[in-house]
Amino acid sequence: MSRKIIHNLFLLWALVSGGVLFAQTISGTVTDKSGPLPSVNVTVKGSTAGTVTDFDGNYTINAGPNDVLVFSFIGYTTKEVPNNSTGTINVVMSEDAEQLNDLIITGYTGQRKSSISGAVAQVDIDNVSKTRVADVAQALQGQVAGVFVAANTGAPGDGIKLRIRGEGTLGNNDVLYVVDGVPTRDITWLNQNDVKSMTVLKDAASAAIYGSRAAGGVVIITTKQGKEGRATLEVNAFTGIHHATNLPDLLNADQYLTVKDRAWHNTLGNDANAESPYAYDRRTRTDLADTDWLDQLFTTGISNNAQITASGATDKVRYLLSGGYYAMDGIVTEKNDMYKRVNFRSNLSADISDRFTVGTNIQISSQKQDKLSSSGDAPGVIRHALIRPPVLSVYKNPSDPTYSAQDPYTDLPFYTGPDGGWSKIYEYSSNPLAIVHFTNDKRSTFQTFGNVFAEYAFLGDKSLKFRSNLGADIRFSHNKNFAENYGDSNINDTSNPYYGMGRNNMPNSLNENRGQDVTFTWSNTLNYVKTIGAHDLNFLLGSEFINNSAEAMGGARSLYDITTPTFQYLDYGGLGSANTPYPYSSGSRTEWSLLSFFGSATYGYNNKYFATGTLRADASSRFGPNNKWGYFPSVSANWILTNENFMQNVGWLSYTKLRATWGQAGNQEIPNWAYETIVTTSDGIVDTRRFGNPDLKWETTTQTNVGIDLGFVNDKLTFSADYFNKITSDILLTIQLPAVSVGVIDRTYVNAGEVQNKGFEFNLGWKDNDNDFKYSINANMATLDNEVTKLQKYVRNIQDDASHTRTQVGQPISAYYGYVFDGIYQNQAEIDSYLSTNANGARPGDMKFKDLNNDGQIDANDRTFIGNPIPKITYGFNFNASYKNFDFSFLVQGVQDVDRYNDMIQILNYDSRPFNSTTDVLNSWNGEGTSNTTPRLTFNRNGGQEVSSKFVEDASYLRLKNIELGYTFNKAIKGLNTVRIYVSGQNLLTVTDYKGLDPESTSLIDQGTYPQSKAYMFGARIIF
Repeated sequence: MSRKIIHNLFLLWALVSGGVLFAQTISGTVTDKSGPLPSVNVTVKGSTAGTVTDFDGNYTINAGPNDVLVFSFIGYTTKEVPNNSTGTINVVMSEDAEQLNDLIITGYTGQRKSSISGAVAQVDIDNVSKTRVADVAQALQGQVAGVFVAANTGAPGDGIKLRIRGEGTLGNNDVLYVVDGVPTRDITWLNQNDVKSMTVLKDAASAAIYGSRAAGGVVIITTKQGKEGRATLEVNAFTGIHHATNLPDLLNADQYLTVKDRAWHNTLGNDANAESPYAYDRRTRTDLADTDWLDQLFTTGISNNAQITASGATDKVRYLLSGGYYAMDGIVTEKNDMYKRVNFRSNLSADISDRFTVGTNIQISSQKQDKLSSSGDAPGVIRHALIRPPVLSVYKNPSDPTYSAQDPYTDLPFYTGPDGGWSKIYEYSSNPLAIVHFTNDKRSTFQTFGNVFAEYAFLGDKSLKFRSNLGADIRFSHNKNFAENYGDSNINDTSNPYYGMGRNNMPNSLNENRGQDVTFTWSNTLNYVKTIGAHDLNFLLGSEFINNSAEAMGGARSLYDITTPTFQYLDYGGLGSANTPYPYSSGSRTEWSLLSFFGSATYGYNNKYFATGTLRADASSRFGPNNKWGYFPSVSANWILTNENFMQNVGWLSYTKLRATWGQAGNQEIPNWAYETIVTTSDGIVDTRRFGNPDLKWETTTQTNVGIDLGFVNDKLTFSADYFNKITSDILLTIQLPAVSVGVIDRTYVNAGEVQNKGFEFNLGWKDNDNDFKYSINANMATLDNEVTKLQKYVRNIQDDASHTRTQVGQPISAYYGYVFDGIYQNQAEIDSYLSTNANGARPGDMKFKDLNNDGQIDANDRTFIGNPIPKITYGFNFNASYKNFDFSFLVQGVQDVDRYNDMIQILNYDSRPFNSTTDVLNSWNGEGTSNTTPRLTFNRNGGQEVSSKFVEDASYLRLKNIELGYTFNKAIKGLNTVRIYVSGQNLLTVTDYKGLDPESTSLIDQGTYPQSKAYMFGARIIF
């Protein structure tokens, strides 16, 4: 018996020692269809040996020659791979039906979706890639519930407005973007084809890890990496044709003269039997034109995009190189509204050892924009195209004595020279084509953005990792605006130094500015990720230091004798005169820094219960000595009910998760040194220019969120819903101190005020890939209620006369404020009964406003809140389908319950000056009962000059944002892996009651916005 025991023990020892003796180190990379897959569990089947893949999908493990490796990750089909004895095993994981548990980058590290309790939305990159927009942020439009995205204007290169869960502050509401771990406020430089993933952190619990800069929400972006296997070369290119759309119907020359003739006869002091000057000109003049100024201004725009990407990987090194070009010549005539961007990217990572990885992600970009006035701002290209009378021609007759080949455009109406003047009955506006031609405003930016990083894995299973990341955002800007003098002279005084010069840009001038903005971000994290039986652990500790310095210098000169481009430099300008501010020079430097410490801990039990806590501490140079540090905590938890035993027999319900969060985030976006007292000296006398505030501190956004995620029919049907309550307190405001106490000085920054945003968010999805016809549907909708709940006690309201808005407790931010339109006075008796105290010269046919205080007169006391510029409902609907080689998709998005003040309609149809109008004025009041909406035509005041609800229009819209049809060829061409061609349309259909050029405009007051264009695009994707 003893011999048998010894024999068996010896045999067991031989087997064990042989296994150890013949064990080998196996390494490799785990990927999915999108690239490296971190946090995958790799184990030796039948043993306790195991590890997890690092951030770049790499792993190393010891296994015997007959062992089987098991690769498992929530959301993917588990794979078992026998040891092939080569020392390298690379695995490509496939998604299974459980789509709700993908890994998501949420802040300095990744988390399994099952463990996430906050309002985190992972964007479908396939949907985003079909939007074909220059700005990656605009691609989020309609994709995520609670994320409002709109183009500021349709002009190429103009920015976008992105808001997550509303306007939280009276100052800067911009979101924080984090690209490959480097924070920034701007991503216009980023090429859409380089983006691998986008994640939106909507609630404070998710965003609190980013602390003092996260109050507006966070968008995390990772860029693509090389994949192991054969190297690939990918080419993406498209060309777009753009057209103006939704243009108003303006009066032609005949209609214009008829309308102005009636207005002249309705004007007090004019003889009813006399011939108006408009009738006289119609009868006698032969030089009246019939110009459609919008048709003359708008043309066909062209966009072009091309990108080449080379990528690949070995078992140790991953690389991606890309170069891209995007250009758009806008829909305004000539080429002074162009935008171009060239970018180069290099993403590289390498495994120095099985524990040590280094890498870099660097992009260099150059952006150039020819800037036109695009939102009604001076000189107002679009605005003047709308108001300029059609009887004026585009160009002067060459026989005109005021004609010149350098400036052939008409300017002042029927100008005859400085002595004869011009025909003032047509009101002088500017020739929009001349504005375009003489605009020479060039903006350029050269930027380097990226990071270098190193990561080292500790412990036997590599569950503890240290990562150091150094990021840089370096921008050089150059703006150069040469204002050419043009137009007709309106100076009669021959002794004036500018006599004979055109009235526009008088005298000519050059304004040039250069600047550099450098931000370095250094972050260090220690991350422990481990699954021990039923316990999931994810702990993170980190620090971050951010330093920014910006310098700018500029100068201006005027009176250039030679204005060709060769001489458009400061050295060639004149010295100006006492009547001009030229020459001048300027220079400045600012600096700010942020030191932060943060930590988070996530604990999960049995894949049923998860809890997360975070805390970040930030010290900012922007705040006073008494409040340098700010602290931003959060807690969150979720419960996956469908993993409970009592839910296992509920077959129709495949997934249920309940979520709840609470957290705080901050906002430090104020000028540097705003807490300091500013003093000036003059002749030895010291004066205080602004009182400081040593107690100045962060704005704090406190947000509570509860949500539910549901899956049905094996998760083919998914639904999620969230309710949030977001309160921003200690809002940073400036107040004017009493002049009687301190004199007239600059406004002082204080923490005062509170804003609340609350609402619901819903997302519904369906995906069916079981047959040849595959399709998916995703719909989202969000509601929002915005209200100012507190202001500083000495600030009753914040009035902005330029935008006709007032911010006041109990109302939304920047609510429209004015009179309430109540129809048209039909007769004198109505006026006498309604305006019993003071009629103010009102006449039948004038606009009627509500007498809110019932005192028998209309004055400032009758003004009230008349509109809300913040959308109450936003929504989007995505559809994607494929059948064999064909694919089809479309995106519909829109907003509801939002108002816009249409100043353009006010000046077109209600102004007392003889500008052009839309055809709506043909139905103006012309006697009792003829109209109760449009007042009489007159050159007197008729109520149209008042700020009223008549011009606050519903800017709700539904827009077919994108539609695309594509075809992928079979691999019939040697050397080509994939060839896909497509045709795409943008903004093909807009449903709206708004009378402006674009309901999507983000300006509070629409003074004539460069509209978004309808576009047809043709493109291809080729992979070699």
